[in-house]
Amino acid sequence: MTQRSGATQPPIPPAVQETYGPADLGSLSLFGGGFINFGSWQGIDLERPLTEQDRISSQRALYRHVLSTLAPSKGERALEVGCGLGVGAAVALAEYDVAHVTGMDIHPQQLERAGRVNAELLAREPEQLRFVRGAAEEMPFGDGEFDCLYSVEAAQHFRDLGAFAQETARVLRPGGRAVVASFFVPDADPARAGRLAELLDTFANGLDVAHSIPTLVGSLERAGLAEVRVTSIGASVWPGWDRWLARTWEPGTWPRNFLRAFEEGTLDYFTVTAQRPMA
Repeated sequence: MTQRSGATQPPIPPAVQETYGPADLGSLSLFGGGFINFGSWQGIDLERPLTEQDRISSQRALYRHVLSTLAPSKGERALEVGCGLGVGAAVALAEYDVAHVTGMDIHPQQLERAGRVNAELLAREPEQLRFVRGAAEEMPFGDGEFDCLYSVEAAQHFRDLGAFAQETARVLRPGGRAVVASFFVPDADPARAGRLAELLDTFANGLDVAHSIPTLVGSLERAGLAEVRVTSIGASVWPGWDRWLARTWEPGTWPRNFLRAFEEGTLDYFTVTAQRPMA
């Protein structure tokens, strides 16, 4: 495939460098099965003690929600932005009709781990899967290289949604679709960022950025993408995530404030879809 000439590699923000490098977030018991997301808990009984299998199922369910929304057609080429350990890319190949998935991540240590986790699949199906280092704001791919693009719980780390939107529009072919799922501020209230920094350490230390849904939608539309639609899925995410956190964290500790932020309207979880118009 043609790599975009002159593509540069932006520096990795320090908090991202540590969290997905030496700290190895994916190795923590809060996650499991190689996934690193809060999960979609719809259909899981939150009134009984949760198991590790419940946790893995919730994370797989979030990927299935995104991929079903993307609705890839047989033979299409897909790009995952912020692929982490590449387990979601493997789900796309196993359960959907994509011909090829490129997993892109900014962190070289994550890509090394993805190669190890998916070593058997890479050896068995070398024409169907690859992992590439790149940033959401500067993708190392040719124009129109992909039929569809998706990103699962990575956009909260992106530093420039405008650049991400421009790159999304560029690497998609005419008619190509994009789905972004992550947590965002639901409105344009400028006080939200400060409130999130008060409630949640990940916003205070710079790991997560308090992007708003109006900013993301405006960025996608200015990049020329059309049919931008926003759907809140917070009711399927936050109660289950908090229930799982309760195994490790006491009430009042900062990780439990994700549910609090949702309940007070400061933060929510969304699926955002868009399409590049036909030429």
